[in-house]
Amino acid sequence: MAAAVKKLYNWSWQGTDKRGNRIAGKAVATDEAAVKADLRRQGVVPLKVSREKAVGGGGRAIETGDIAVFARQLATMMKAGVPLVQSFDIVGKGHDNPRMQNLIMAIKGDVEAGSSLAEAMGKHPLYFDDLFVNLVHAGEQAGALETLLEKVATYKEKTEAIKKKIKKALTYPLTVLGIAILVTTVLLIYVIPQFESLFQGFGAELPAFTQMVVNMSHFMVEKGWILGVIFAGAVSGFIGLKKRSAKFRERLDRLALKMPVVGDIMTKAAIARYSRTLQTMFAAGVPLVEALDSVAGACGNIVFEQAVRKMQEQVSTGQQLNLAMAQTGLFPNMVVQMIAIGEESGAIDAMASKVADFFEAEVDDAVDNLSALMEPMIMAILGILVGGLVVAMYLPIFKLGSVV
Repeated sequence: MAAAVKKLYNWSWQGTDKRGNRIAGKAVATDEAAVKADLRRQGVVPLKVSREKAVGGGGRAIETGDIAVFARQLATMMKAGVPLVQSFDIVGKGHDNPRMQNLIMAIKGDVEAGSSLAEAMGKHPLYFDDLFVNLVHAGEQAGALETLLEKVATYKEKTEAIKKKIKKALTYPLTVLGIAILVTTVLLIYVIPQFESLFQGFGAELPAFTQMVVNMSHFMVEKGWILGVIFAGAVSGFIGLKKRSAKFRERLDRLALKMPVVGDIMTKAAIARYSRTLQTMFAAGVPLVEALDSVAGACGNIVFEQAVRKMQEQVSTGQQLNLAMAQTGLFPNMVVQMIAIGEESGAIDAMASKVADFFEAEVDDAVDNLSALMEPMIMAILGILVGGLVVAMYLPIFKLGSVV
């Protein structure tokens, strides 16, 4: 369970410097003890510390991109020779998101209390996963924390870029379709009844297509709320079932891999994440069996996760990684052969990096192709929904004109 992130407050303080001169200032910290400890490190004897208002408002939710930027900034500070605790101060107080400030200062407080950076981050699993914590731990043990933080930042940035690409490809058509459905609903509820009252004055029978649209309008006006309740219930049920049922999530992931076009993108994205995580962990000196544990959780698809877990068991008994990969049936022959070459040459991280680069580029191309493919389909659906309603409303007018 994630540890609660302590809230940050603004503090005003008064004290004396090394020469005995009285000085005053402002500080941002979680509690009074943290303010006093920070002042003492700077050679200031605190005399009075007063808490003011909390820092910022609620702030937006912390995203993966925020964590990647934090890792990159921390690595840059440390490479420049800035001490770890001071790096937290600079990065935390300069962040525009109060929630991120609170998180960084909470980690800083744990480090000041004697915890290692990996232990301090491990208290917040909602933001720092096992892979992140393991790499930081490896960096602390090897005395190369800034190097490992750079690797983590690069890994987070690349995986986040893939996720954004896929989200963009799926969000665009869904958004357009949602708007089309909304426009259609508004037309059926508010516009069609106006035309119907006009048609009643014609005294003639309406064309079948127009009558069908009018009947749909009646249903939406009188019982449209039923559809709204059913839709809301279906969405909330789907979200709830996805959160609670591992079997349901597995079926969704399997279905996603089998879908035309989208399935190919999901497969390539999972292979890219697998390869990038394997490369990052192996380059950090994490043993292969231990690394596969983090790799499994980073694949982003339960089907691949289960396959990697089986691979981990096989590798732990002495089997080569490329043979274990081949037996899953999920990895293309090219990927298996690249990893085999890496095992023979002792450069698994280099080969995995090349595989990740290749499949990340493949995902980019596939997403662009999907977007190009979806645009004419979306236009066709829009034409059918909105254009169909317009034609239905003008058919009686055309019929009346022919009679006249």
